Amino acid sequence: MADHSPHQNTTFPSNCHEAHGYLATPESGKGPGLIVIQEWWGLTDHVADLCNRFAKEGYVALAPDLYGGKVAHDADEAGKMMGALPEADAARDLAGAVSFLLDHDAVTSSKVGVVGYCMGGGFVIQLAAQQGDKIGAAIPYYGVLQSEPDFSAIEAPVQGHYAETDDFAPPEKALKMGAAIREAGGNAQIHVYGGTGHAFFNDENPFGSYDEVNAKIAWDRTRAFLKAHVS
Repeated sequence: MADHSPHQNTTFPSNCHEAHGYLATPESGKGPGLIVIQEWWGLTDHVADLCNRFAKEGYVALAPDLYGGKVAHDADEAGKMMGALPEADAARDLAGAVSFLLDHDAVTSSKVGVVGYCMGGGFVIQLAAQQGDKIGAAIPYYGVLQSEPDFSAIEAPVQGHYAETDDFAPPEKALKMGAAIREAGGNAQIHVYGGTGHAFFNDENPFGSYDEVNAKIAWDRTRAFLKAHVS
């Protein structure tokens, strides 16, 4: 049985209902907007911590709770929860999060960045295609697409972070996606981290694949990319 996430601290209108999420703001009280999209586990401690880390970098960071408060215990449960989440519904909830941030008094940017991990990595690309010029930077981490969007609709530059050995999000598919985005007229750079496995950035993941050195490299690249494109 899935636990309930303790991290919901904000609500926003989305997809004809009230959506929930975790919002972290910088010490200054204002900053560019950033959406952080959860892994297949749910709105976990790790996702909330990421929002806090981005807030320390100056961003107003929002993690929408796509599972309605549920958090998975193990991979089997996480897979079932992800499978039960209609991609179109998730995309609409995320669209509501974009509007919420852009209308928020604390958000100073005219576009938002979006970063997502695992399941959320695929949603990053879907959201970038759906929201066009409202997205300033799209950063998927080891995420796989459930279905291909219209790559030509992606206006934001894309920076992807993928593991060398990953059955869930094979680097070959990520590189192919990057090429397809470029062929459609977009800007995409895909980084593949040697010697890493799925979820190498997550220091709490149960697979034991956290890689401190490569996580630091990916974090620094992400920070620089956001600073260049979302301000």
